[in-house]
Amino acid sequence: MSTFDLSTSPPGKICIIDHVKDLLSPDPIANRLRDLGFVPGESVKIIAFGPFGANPIAVQIGSTRFALRRNEAARVIIRADS
Repeated sequence: MSTFDLSTSPPGKICIIDHVKDLLSPDPIANRLRDLGFVPGESVKIIAFGPFGANPIAVQIGSTRFALRRNEAARVIIRADS
């Protein structure tokens, strides 16, 4: 199954988190995303993009909504919900 990053998902589409990509070793942003619940197997949905498709990106996991910068959302690797 193909994967892509959360920042490229269209609004309203429900996807499953595959993993959070570490860009550094250690990566404090990736660790914080995992602490917030961005963990493999969780459903995630983009609610909205900022003005002109820019920052921030509003995402939802369960009943919790988060505002992420585009570079933070790009660390979250997702796959389509089948």
